[in-house]
Amino acid sequence: MADPRFFKRKGPFSVQEIADLTGAELVNAPDLSRRFDDVSPLQNADASILSFFDNRKYLDAFVSSSAGGCFVRPEFVDRAPADMVLFTTSDPYRAYAKAATAYYPFDEANGVVSPHAVVADTARIGKGVQIDAGAVIGENCEIGDGCIIASNAVIGEGVVIGAGSKIGAGATISHCLIGNLCLIYPGARIGQDGFGFAMGPQGHLKVPQLGRVVIGNDVEIGANSTIDRGAGPDTVIGNGCRIDNLVQIGHNVELGMGCVIVSQVGISGSTKLGNFVVAAGQAGITGHLEIGDGAKIAAQSGVMKNIGAGETVGGSPAVPVMEYHKQTVALSRLIRKKK
Repeated sequence: MADPRFFKRKGPFSVQEIADLTGAELVNAPDLSRRFDDVSPLQNADASILSFFDNRKYLDAFVSSSAGGCFVRPEFVDRAPADMVLFTTSDPYRAYAKAATAYYPFDEANGVVSPHAVVADTARIGKGVQIDAGAVIGENCEIGDGCIIASNAVIGEGVVIGAGSKIGAGATISHCLIGNLCLIYPGARIGQDGFGFAMGPQGHLKVPQLGRVVIGNDVEIGANSTIDRGAGPDTVIGNGCRIDNLVQIGHNVELGMGCVIVSQVGISGSTKLGNFVVAAGQAGITGHLEIGDGAKIAAQSGVMKNIGAGETVGGSPAVPVMEYHKQTVALSRLIRKKK
């Protein structure tokens, strides 16, 4: 179970309530009023616990689990323990996410503005906003209803933050428009100058960065990630994007909706990603490229040319994934031969 010092649990919830919440079909559920106290992985569960089975790698854990209830695909019903209530669904992990959120709902603003926060007189603060000690809200900011501004976050002049968004401790936001229901994690840096210089032997002359960062709705930006503002055009992060910790996004970059950018990825200036692009950990993408909708970039790849919609690439320089695998096999054989 989650440590109660850090996580406040709701519930318990009945079999029927869980089914209604998740849309799962019930199997082996003779008592719809039976309640589950908590959620947990299969290995740690007992009869009072609701769990999930989504990866065949954990089939043995599912077969031997003592969990009282489990989200599972229909094809695995016959492998379940005899006394386990089954919530069948085509996407067990997504159903589990809904249930787990019911037990452990996300923080809601408490409406308290700390006397130790600094809020400019010209800032417009919505209803029920929470502003914690040490936070700074600059002139002419707009903070939407129900936002949380955590301790020592700094919101620069003119920034707009949509309703229900949360800015983590120590984050700095400037030159930025943020949508609704966004999560900005601690230490993120958004809206600072882009890396723009007129280079020359007489010295590198800084070019004013006159754009903004425009972030859509339901976006997550991980801890210590950095997003530079545009040089003239805006840097744009589309609706529903998920950006991991320690990601660098350069000026004028545009992300379509639903992109997933994993830790330590770097995206150079003016590159455009389509919708639902995935860039795995430590991938590097050079500037002024076009990455098509649904493209996938393998971990530690170096992308130096455009990628078409739906393509999967790997390696450095990145090539189509089948070619990358062939290169890897050939290199392994060469190494073995030399040994």
